[in-house]
Amino acid sequence: MQIVTEHAPAEHVLVHISDTHFTGSGLPLYGVVDSDERFAAALQGLVDSGQRVEALIFTGDLADDGEPDAYRRLREAVEPAAQALGAEVVWAMGNHDSRAAFREGLLGEGPGEEPVDAVYEVNGLRIVVLDTTVPGSHYGELSDHQLAWLGRVLEHAAPHGTVIAMHHPPTPVIQPLSQLVELRGQRAFADVVRGTDVRSILAGHLHYSSSATCAGIPVSVASATCYTQDLVGEVGPDGVRGTRGRDAAQAYNLVHVFEDTIVHTVVPAGGGASVGEEVGPEEVARRLAAAGITPRAPRG
Repeated sequence: MQIVTEHAPAEHVLVHISDTHFTGSGLPLYGVVDSDERFAAALQGLVDSGQRVEALIFTGDLADDGEPDAYRRLREAVEPAAQALGAEVVWAMGNHDSRAAFREGLLGEGPGEEPVDAVYEVNGLRIVVLDTTVPGSHYGELSDHQLAWLGRVLEHAAPHGTVIAMHHPPTPVIQPLSQLVELRGQRAFADVVRGTDVRSILAGHLHYSSSATCAGIPVSVASATCYTQDLVGEVGPDGVRGTRGRDAAQAYNLVHVFEDTIVHTVVPAGGGASVGEEVGPEEVARRLAAAGITPRAPRG
């Protein structure tokens, strides 16, 4: 008996990476974390997997203090991996980044201080990059001009819909101190994207994996590859939680775009010992065929 799967294979596979926080000259972040090494380990695991990837999407805080050397080293690390994966690279600004150095080091453009907003077309999927940074501050905001630009971009639907990549997530934060640096004007942003073809919003900034909705659109926040936040830290007698960064639980996200849904999956960096039976790809294929499992055909 043949059994047809519930869904056709994903039409697009994206990788969502955030908050690499490369430092100038590769110095340890806060004197503790080797950001280069943590990122390299995560990226190498992805390359070694043989995963088919159409885009590597970075949602900000790529450099810790906007250092040109940090962008140079990051680009040198990413480009060979992207070539091996067959992936386009999409860069979004974060509050620790410098627009001028970001443009020169990652985009190969001349320096400039205008917001780094952009549109990418990836095999029918539109990726819109929004620069939520406010120079000199760590909170996020989108200007009226940016919101108007976004509205014009979204006037016409893309064949496979739109994914927005931005640093500050348009969602509530669960760490009280993060309210100092959240995205401001979230309702105005929601008004622009509501009812459009935006299928997912990718963000970073928080250093922990999180999900929510904005105007009914799924929002997926990737953790960081440098260090993460401890979300079960000390709570005071007034119920306010403290904050503690930790050199553990680094991760990135896989984004599988199907015809009628998008699946966001957290991928912890690093390996770990195998548990139970390890089944290789050839054996997986054999067992599926033996069970009569047939993938649903993709849309025509």
